[in-house]
Amino acid sequence: MSKRTAFRNTSKTVLRARVAGLVAAGIGASVALGSGVALAADTTAAVGGFPAFASVAALDDALNAQAATQLKVAEKVKQEKQAAAEQAKRDAAKRAEDARKQAEASRKRADAWVAPVEGYQVGQPFGISGKMWAAKHSGQDLVVGTGTSVKAVHGGTVVKAGPNGGGDGPAYGNAIVIKHSDNTYSQYAHLSQVKVSIGQTVTTGQLIGLSGSTGNSSGPHLHFEIRTTPNYGTAVEPVAFLKAHGETL
Repeated sequence: MSKRTAFRNTSKTVLRARVAGLVAAGIGASVALGSGVALAADTTAAVGGFPAFASVAALDDALNAQAATQLKVAEKVKQEKQAAAEQAKRDAAKRAEDARKQAEASRKRADAWVAPVEGYQVGQPFGISGKMWAAKHSGQDLVVGTGTSVKAVHGGTVVKAGPNGGGDGPAYGNAIVIKHSDNTYSQYAHLSQVKVSIGQTVTTGQLIGLSGSTGNSSGPHLHFEIRTTPNYGTAVEPVAFLKAHGETL
């Protein structure tokens, strides 16, 4: 074999080795990205075993496309995470606002004064004289049927509860007296049932008893008083008092 022939054979061997290395690198890159196996199989040309330029270019395009797709997926995931975080912030802010509104509503209810019964008709007013009373009428009568729910007009502590007017005398029948935070007292008389006990704390609008006609009574109704002390003889006009506190009888 001549030196020239040996040189040609050596050149071909080196060139084929380089081509094989390029093909192997392309296949490895394609496999690493998860999508070029089929395309890598086409990187050798049918003529002479050399890689076709079009096939190598197609492999490069496929790798670029795969990378672009992965970038898009990553960006989408990032956007979804950001959207979820923003929604979580909005949800937390809404919960905080709802809690604030509920607390405010609870505070307003606690500060409010309410009517002691519902569905009533106004009966005998405060301060009139008559044979039904030893002196003048000490409260406002609200006419309701027996068994109507009687509510605390404001939050406070029960200081009297039970028969004999809770200690004020038999004329009141079953009665309750509640002390409020402003050192006024509300009284509820002629009850058919007493549902609270002395020392109990009650809230605004809480059920404390049922209306009736016990004691010195001409028929089912609630005798309601506002007092400056827990005892009989210190009553003030209750309609004007409740009106000043935002409730109209």
